[in-house]
Amino acid sequence: MTGLVYGTNLIVTLMLAHLIASILAVEWRNLRWSVFALMAQSALLVGIFASFAFLFPRATHLWGWVAAALVTKVIVIPTLLLTYLKRLPEREVRPVVGLRLSLALVLIMTVIFYRLMHTYVEFVAPTTEALGEPVRSSLAIAFTVFALGLYVLIARRDAIKIVIGIVLLENGVHLSLISLAPTLVETTILGITSNVVVAAWLLLYLTGAIYREWGTTDTAKLSTLKR
Repeated sequence: MTGLVYGTNLIVTLMLAHLIASILAVEWRNLRWSVFALMAQSALLVGIFASFAFLFPRATHLWGWVAAALVTKVIVIPTLLLTYLKRLPEREVRPVVGLRLSLALVLIMTVIFYRLMHTYVEFVAPTTEALGEPVRSSLAIAFTVFALGLYVLIARRDAIKIVIGIVLLENGVHLSLISLAPTLVETTILGITSNVVVAAWLLLYLTGAIYREWGTTDTAKLSTLKR
């Protein structure tokens, strides 16, 4: 019982740190630091996966997910982002919403969304497991991170930050997958195969080509430039 309580507390702690790192990845205007925050967020996600693997020792397949996430999310995607940033401006293109207002909106959205999901999680996942911890908190944070990714896609104009938003979306989905069904092999297979490495690389490649051609990474200007 002590091990179960310790494991549960560890997962909840990692998830809260994961959420904080997500907010930093969204709000840091220096893209290099934003990528480092995303790397930390992904590393914490790997830690959450490993904690679930310890919590469910019979689900040995989870270690495959841990290894895959470590390679793709913590190493490959951040390396791609940092490599392309060497050829692009490090300062984010001025977003639709200013820093102070954006930070206030993100904090308000995070608190409200987390509280709503944590309180009414049974409407999203009507299972006995979802009503207990750490699954309840994990699902609430997973959907909150997913919402942060959507916010980036809506409120940001910089192409690099859009890629970061897509990764946040995926990380939120993966956190919800492992929270809902950590012991199913199918969950691990789905998590490993549904990876955005190729999509992220293609977007970064196009971003580099657009910057070389037109000297901007502002997605809002692309339709104007096309004309």
